[in-house]
Amino acid sequence: MGSEPGSIALLDALTEAGTTVLVPVTRTGEPLSWARYMGEKTLMAADFGLREPGGEIFPPEAVAKAHTVLVPALAVDARGVRLGRGAGFYDRTLHLASPEAVIIAVVRDEELVDELPEDPHDIRMGWALTPGKGLVRLGSGDRAEQHTP
Repeated sequence: MGSEPGSIALLDALTEAGTTVLVPVTRTGEPLSWARYMGEKTLMAADFGLREPGGEIFPPEAVAKAHTVLVPALAVDARGVRLGRGAGFYDRTLHLASPEAVIIAVVRDEELVDELPEDPHDIRMGWALTPGKGLVRLGSGDRAEQHTP
């Protein structure tokens, strides 16, 4: 564990498949805002060592329209408890997602673990996406009864 997975190739594949991809825009202490991903060349250096699009910024509530939310994680457990980097951005944002939204933690195979500590503000993931195991349904948490992505 050390860095969150995910890649430009994944974003490009989703875009090429006709999916509208919104990526997070960070502002210290705030929920995540969103911007449309338009290719790697549109990304600019941002806080926390991230790269973010420079176009129109959508408010945190834009996540409410998402069918699927891919959430980076350092680890996720079989119950859907997610370990992030500790800044709380997703904790402050995911409660805005539609109850019908499919929430997927993106992790490496070894980062899908049996159990992690859970805080009261944590929102459980319904699924994990790993390179080797593919899409894995997670426990009986907030999002466990989700529709299949």
